[in-house]
Amino acid sequence: MRELEHEVKRAQLGDREAFIRLFRRLEPELYGLANSILKRDEDCADAFQETTLKAYKSLSTLQKPKYFKTWVIRILINECNQLLRSRERTVVMAEVPERIRTSNYYEDSHKLDLREAVERLDESLRIVIHLFYFQDLPIKEIASVLDITDGAVRARLYRARGILFDQVKQNRKGKLAYESF
Repeated sequence: MRELEHEVKRAQLGDREAFIRLFRRLEPELYGLANSILKRDEDCADAFQETTLKAYKSLSTLQKPKYFKTWVIRILINECNQLLRSRERTVVMAEVPERIRTSNYYEDSHKLDLREAVERLDESLRIVIHLFYFQDLPIKEIASVLDITDGAVRARLYRARGILFDQVKQNRKGKLAYESF
């Protein structure tokens, strides 16, 4: 974490290479979060680009470098929400899941079940799940990013876990019934 803070301070002093290194380090996590909200690669790329630009322009306003990641995630979520509001969204009724490798079919199908279940969650629950499990953010940081209480984060995690459990369980029951024919 000290290394991240050092890079942020260098970037705040005008080191463009430090800023680039910061964003390269965070890019997979940020893109994953954007994808969980927007679900379209073009929109994710737009949100990521706008986030990068806004973070660069306002980096000097960040008072505590240790909160850089949280700060950037908040910018990204705002950008994603703006994109959702400003663009007419086309609802895709059925997307083709990524091709499953035959050697690990059983393991991959369980991962796909869970991934599909996460994607079906309400946005507020999906974001909390993504930040907690995929970004490894602590509850306090998630609360700060989303501007909600720690208790609200815990409640959303609890509710999302219950929904995910039920969805995956139901999906597996359906597969077992189908496979028995």
